[in-house]
Amino acid sequence: MKTKQKTKILRKKNKKFFGFISPQEDRSGQYHDLCLVVFPSSDPKKKWVVCLAVGSLGFANDQTLAKHPGTRRKFSILTHKNGLIKSDFTDIERPLEGIKLALEEEDKSDVYEAFNSYQKVVLAAEVFDPKKGEGEETVTDPENEEKKDKVYVIKIFDEFLATYAKMRDWRSNQVHDKEIDEAIKKITDHGLTNEPEIDKIKNLLEKRKFIVLQGAPGVGKTYIAKKIAEEKKEKEKKEKKYETFFTQFHAETTYSDFIYGIRPGLEEKNVNYKEHMGIFIEAFEKAKNETSEKKVLLIIDEINRANLSNVLGPIFYLFEYQRKEKDSENDGFDGIELYPGKKVHNLPDNFYVIATMNTADRSLAVVDFALRRRFAWYTLKPRVLTKKDLKTKTSDGMTFYKEYFDRIADIFYEYASHDELNLQPGHSYFIVPEGDNEDEAMKDRLRYELLPLIREYVAEGLLLDAVNEFNVFFMKEIQTPLFE
Repeated sequence: MKTKQKTKILRKKNKKFFGFISPQEDRSGQYHDLCLVVFPSSDPKKKWVVCLAVGSLGFANDQTLAKHPGTRRKFSILTHKNGLIKSDFTDIERPLEGIKLALEEEDKSDVYEAFNSYQKVVLAAEVFDPKKGEGEETVTDPENEEKKDKVYVIKIFDEFLATYAKMRDWRSNQVHDKEIDEAIKKITDHGLTNEPEIDKIKNLLEKRKFIVLQGAPGVGKTYIAKKIAEEKKEKEKKEKKYETFFTQFHAETTYSDFIYGIRPGLEEKNVNYKEHMGIFIEAFEKAKNETSEKKVLLIIDEINRANLSNVLGPIFYLFEYQRKEKDSENDGFDGIELYPGKKVHNLPDNFYVIATMNTADRSLAVVDFALRRRFAWYTLKPRVLTKKDLKTKTSDGMTFYKEYFDRIADIFYEYASHDELNLQPGHSYFIVPEGDNEDEAMKDRLRYELLPLIREYVAEGLLLDAVNEFNVFFMKEIQTPLFE
């Protein structure tokens, strides 16, 4: 591979390493910035170590690159059970302590001695066996029919080298570029999946009964909740074994709306008061009065838009799934009062809840730990849609603009912090109905939906390091700057 990157070789007693350094650095002596280093063993039976490290002179030009969350994110995927990684790639003062590498520490091998000498400047490391190929994994290429059944064997060293080459933007030829992309395929998919997750969610619902689907706008939280209900209903409609209730929380939702309250009414100019049974009571009574074979599903959309402590009140207790035995009237527990004259000890076994929560809306009520402990939480992420996903019953289908999706995913992957990564716009932002005007329709989605969302993120102080990248994207695609 032709590159301006220099190879550095050091031999000092038993401390040997070789690696790639910046072309501005001297071949001998100390050097600066990010480098790819290999600690080889003189013993053919011993293992080697491959590392991303910083020259012992510290940072000169690479500190910004080291700060990018994406830099650490990529190498984090490459470190396995025998590896280690720092939480902060700008930290070159503290050694990697508390984590044992799969080295012969007892024998004090030359690799172990050499590696220990540079632990402060090592950012990510992995042990590998250059002869046995330990740590290999098989990767298939399902997108290419000619290579669908061919198995690619990728070694840890190859992954580290390819990731470093990509980070340094080494350019050679199409063959080499393709080899690099193949070696880091599991990195360039941004940690996302193209597999539908609905089966996992259905299994989780059966096990836990009460779940929350959380995620950024456009990942399909409400869509999946309704689809699960529709599939169940369609499958069991002959036996009439499934019934769904739906509600959406908002800032003014109260206990009297959701569960029970007294509401004023006006009849013949006289004010009177009537009981109001909320949708929770309706679903609860339906489940209780049916046989255990008939299941009742309550969908609560945007659950965190309301003040949950006020809305749920004492019924928090009823969602405690970890009780080994059901409460009874004989154990000293008087029950939870849903409304006057109605006390309950448990929720029916055939009662299920799916709630949805938008992780991008930071102005909403905080979900307290009591609810988090009682519900199972499933995070939905943006995903690449397949042709099967895009088929609809009412039209010829939808078009998914994968190139736009990938570009936005690239920006988030490289610049977003761990929390900000949960704000990445979902796949629904990148689909439009098939037709002659689909390109223009997609441009409108970028202009009137995606651009305002990114502007709002930045205005709230989020993703500030990615402002220039977003600006370049929108200027190129819709000739509109991120900010006027």
